[in-house]
Amino acid sequence: MAKKGSLKSALSSQQGRLKKKQEAQQAAQVAEQRGTKTPLAKDAKGKAKVTAGPVTVPFKPTDKILLVGEGNFSFARALVCEPPPALEFLPGSSVVATAYDTEAECFEKYPEAKAFVEEIRAKGAEVFFGVDATKLEKVPSLRNRQFDKIVWNFPHAGKGIADQDRNILSNQVILLGFLRSSAHLLKKGPKPSLTSRKKKRSDDSDREDVNSEDEGQSSGSADSRGTILVTLRNVPPYTLWDLPRLAKNPPPPQSQADPVNPSYVQHRSFVFHRSLWKGYQHKMTKGERAHGTGTTGQGGEDRTWEFYINNKVH
Repeated sequence: MAKKGSLKSALSSQQGRLKKKQEAQQAAQVAEQRGTKTPLAKDAKGKAKVTAGPVTVPFKPTDKILLVGEGNFSFARALVCEPPPALEFLPGSSVVATAYDTEAECFEKYPEAKAFVEEIRAKGAEVFFGVDATKLEKVPSLRNRQFDKIVWNFPHAGKGIADQDRNILSNQVILLGFLRSSAHLLKKGPKPSLTSRKKKRSDDSDREDVNSEDEGQSSGSADSRGTILVTLRNVPPYTLWDLPRLAKNPPPPQSQADPVNPSYVQHRSFVFHRSLWKGYQHKMTKGERAHGTGTTGQGGEDRTWEFYINNKVH
């Protein structure tokens, strides 16, 4: 088992470098904006209008999908029971939905969850409770299985830590555990390809793209290696968790006994449209939100990052 003190020390150092980089980037952006400003398109009445970008559906009907960290199972229900048109022929049996809570805890926190789970199971999907997203390979019902997509929407350590730096480190440890554990369950195969909507960056060594326009549609074959999808709010403090860099350049083992953190490649990032998933509502878990009465969604955007294992033979 990794030594949390050593891991957090490595993450803290990485976090300090990130803050300095972000401050420099913000200063450069301010300077650039003062020099040139791009006018917004306006309608006939002279009001600025926002052009809706393309909506990304990150799954294919042939995918085997694992959902972790489900709260009230509303996302799983939307995916299985009322999917967008592109997933009309996705079999319910291709979806496995899991929650960290036990069944009793889940139904107590989220009274609507029981009906959702019944609907999901009626469509052939599997549902499991008491699943730790950082220890997926140890779950008997998941062991030795492989998935095309492993999805965690809005992960959070849920410890209610007031100190921001400690909160960031706590969530980075959770993310690293998920990335490490998921590597055991991802389908092996060639790298997935991408049909880009924009000119590809010449240097892929530091692809963070947290504020860029959506990247293209995945065009990988059915034999492509599996990918991980993590959705977060694209605003602080979530951006300070530095997910893209954690995935690409995770801290090295602090001792010979510590497990190696796998390195990932960012496949793409795109806006997560909640409206695409009928009835979906992310439920929070701390304080007054412990029984599902709170939600997220104030300011900024939801963004999904998709990664695959950085291994030529994987």
